[in-house]
Amino acid sequence: MANKIILLVEDNPSDIGLTQRAFARSHIANEMIVVEDGQEALDYLFCSEKYADRDQNELPALVLLDLKLPRVGGLEVLRQIRAEERTCRLPVVILTTSQEEQDVAQGYDLHANSYVRKPVDFTKFVEAVQHMGLYWLVLNETPPVKRGNG
Repeated sequence: MANKIILLVEDNPSDIGLTQRAFARSHIANEMIVVEDGQEALDYLFCSEKYADRDQNELPALVLLDLKLPRVGGLEVLRQIRAEERTCRLPVVILTTSQEEQDVAQGYDLHANSYVRKPVDFTKFVEAVQHMGLYWLVLNETPPVKRGNG
């Protein structure tokens, strides 16, 4: 079985480092692709721009999606993921510091699989990552990729 890739969509360098350290500390060795804005996430997922040569049938096993992103916001990224047949089943965990109730509601309205608030405490974050990794990368069965006619 191929290594399950994690797509981290995060624009804050400190949060990127924190997430990478938390995954390493949790002994989650899956490859992590980091994109720093919503448009780059869409380019990666839909194999456009600098990702045009990427195999469109190789989707990440999990998308960790921040909401407050440059160029295209996280909720719009999620909307486009769910609107496309090939990516509509992709597991998306919103991983954000946002405490806004409307963000939680909109995330679930757009069919996010989970909404996790980033704790500031590193030890708690490592613990959350361990649980996320165990569930999404080990226990959860990855949905099959829908194949289009084109």
